[in-house]
Amino acid sequence: MQPALEQTLQHLARLVACDSRNPPRSISAGGPLFDYLRQQLQGFAISMQDHGQGCISMLAVRGQPRTVFNFHLDTVPANEKWSMDPLSLQLQDQRAYGLGTCDIKGAAAAMLSAANRSAGPLALLFSSDEEAGNSTCIRRFLASEHGFTRAIIAEPTQALAVCAHRGISTAEFEFSGIPGHASAARAIDDSAIHRAVEWSASVLAFVRAHQDLEFENLRGLRFNIGQISGGIKPNMIADRASLTLGLRTLPGQDGETLLQELAELCPAARPAGYTPRFLAPALPDALHGQAGLSANRALAKELGLPLGPAVDFWTEAALFGQAGLAVLVYGSGDIAQAHTADEWVAVEQLATVTTTYERLISHGHN
Repeated sequence: MQPALEQTLQHLARLVACDSRNPPRSISAGGPLFDYLRQQLQGFAISMQDHGQGCISMLAVRGQPRTVFNFHLDTVPANEKWSMDPLSLQLQDQRAYGLGTCDIKGAAAAMLSAANRSAGPLALLFSSDEEAGNSTCIRRFLASEHGFTRAIIAEPTQALAVCAHRGISTAEFEFSGIPGHASAARAIDDSAIHRAVEWSASVLAFVRAHQDLEFENLRGLRFNIGQISGGIKPNMIADRASLTLGLRTLPGQDGETLLQELAELCPAARPAGYTPRFLAPALPDALHGQAGLSANRALAKELGLPLGPAVDFWTEAALFGQAGLAVLVYGSGDIAQAHTADEWVAVEQLATVTTTYERLISHGHN
């Protein structure tokens, strides 16, 4: 085994053993995860930010780099389908198994190995709240005077540079009705639940009518009603109902505008109002558009990274792009293994990404 890969696997074993499941968001700045990072990054100027509720960020800088590499170190919880200890790295059939190996501790381990095997300028931003769905760490970082013009965000891209992906918008919609006995003829129109269902049918028709929209290899809107609730019992007309939904928008689309359009559908059953939960742009966002995409591709070309297709999943790279940085998504692993039982990353991918990081650092491309 090559020394660089052996070091990556050693780092990965230590990172996997650090419990960073989110929830329960019990990650702390003084805990074993960030202690290990500090120990491994000798010679770096390190600053920590604790934003509360398990949102910890750590910036480690050596020299004067233009590019910041970002790694989120929180993981999803381990579901009960795991057949092994999720916090213990297992190597089988050229795969590294463990919670977070794919998303995205494998790439973080590769960077630790590369950073210690090279001496070039380097900036590393580690965060702990990506899986929480609020991106507090990244939003606070981008609001600061950070000074970086380019960013590389680690997510599972099979060691390809991804320059575009979908955005995400989630919201809770509320419906009101007129309560009463369910035997009344008016129940069919006055039930808040009926109004929610009727409106939902209109929204589904709207989404289906827009499946011919395209952005490169991405096609159509992605949409899901994740939860619907309301009412008390079958013989009472529901006076309230609510539902939560999520949209995955194409680059160039504005998620908030789409939510407004949905709210105006089906006037007879129009919602009483809605509350956005998580609004995040696509990559590139609607403001930067083709110019942003061109800048991202130019960055990938300059760094000598093979281009991958646009992807359906969302990443925090979109926030960096929205802030005006040239940005791309690059990391080890396949998104199909992320958030699954017995999560794994191919050892070959770890080797490739370790070598790539070392090349970028040593040749001063960052």
